[in-house]
Amino acid sequence: MNKTVITGIKPTGEVHIGNYLGAIKPAIELAKKYKASYFVADYHALNTEHNAENLRRQSLNVAATWLACGLNPDEVIFYRQSDVPETFELNTILTNFTAKGLLNRAHAYKAAVDNNRANHEADDHHINMGLYSYPVLMAADILLFDSNLVPVGHDQQQHVEIAADIAQSINHLYGKELFTVPEPYLTPEGQTIVGLDGRKMSKSYNNVIPLFAESKRLKKIINSIKTNSQEVHEPKEPEGCTIFTLYRLFAGESEVAGLASRYRAGGMGWGEAKAALYEVIEREFAAKRELFNNYIQNPHLVETHLQQGAVKARSLATNKLKQLRKAIGID
Repeated sequence: MNKTVITGIKPTGEVHIGNYLGAIKPAIELAKKYKASYFVADYHALNTEHNAENLRRQSLNVAATWLACGLNPDEVIFYRQSDVPETFELNTILTNFTAKGLLNRAHAYKAAVDNNRANHEADDHHINMGLYSYPVLMAADILLFDSNLVPVGHDQQQHVEIAADIAQSINHLYGKELFTVPEPYLTPEGQTIVGLDGRKMSKSYNNVIPLFAESKRLKKIINSIKTNSQEVHEPKEPEGCTIFTLYRLFAGESEVAGLASRYRAGGMGWGEAKAALYEVIEREFAAKRELFNNYIQNPHLVETHLQQGAVKARSLATNKLKQLRKAIGID
């Protein structure tokens, strides 16, 4: 079967290497094997981003990032979420088939409630419907294109499971396969990406390495990685070390083995280890950064690709909604 894969990235903050390894890179690899639809999730970003100029700028950045990292818009349906209004019609339809209890169990909502309780606030303090119903809009993104696979990290796996639950409920209710039931596609990299402080790399922890940081800034960020107090002459254990964990994500096997030996032999300080990490990250992203900057300086190039992708996306979406409307009695 020729499977379909879909994923989107929210334009909130700088794209970082965790996004690249956990979503962008595996998605581009999947596009070589399957039909693919990749998008800029700007409506999802409205949940937290309420500055219009920031949203426009960050949407451009995300689109330029996809292109700079190797996405081929001639082979992939590449679009901006807001340019496909059928997504939001489907979102409205899906809300009528989604149990409230299902959304009550969503991790993001539960975490927000727990945080409010810890701060002695009302459960729903500062929680908007965008956060609460986020899984339904994500389900609309997925189900609109009969997607089989959704590349996600473990923190997003539940959203795909909710989409699958909604699809199965509607299919059962109407006695026909109106929607393809999606599956999460988990990547090994998504499980191991650590941030500057050793915790999971996340914008919320402010511990990320931006994907296209200029060389000088990149070096400064890497030099800020937390290390222990071991001196230069002391042998060091590579396993569990933030620097080494990040290094092995970008280095070749022989390079990884070589750095591990130098760790264990002693005679290498943390500054030298950080320099080695800088070199492999710079090698990975220098050319991509140049492409990214060119797209940012020429936004019309990005917009052309997005509009062409929206035409292709809407063609598929229109047909899907026509089929759905007939099945549910709104035709």
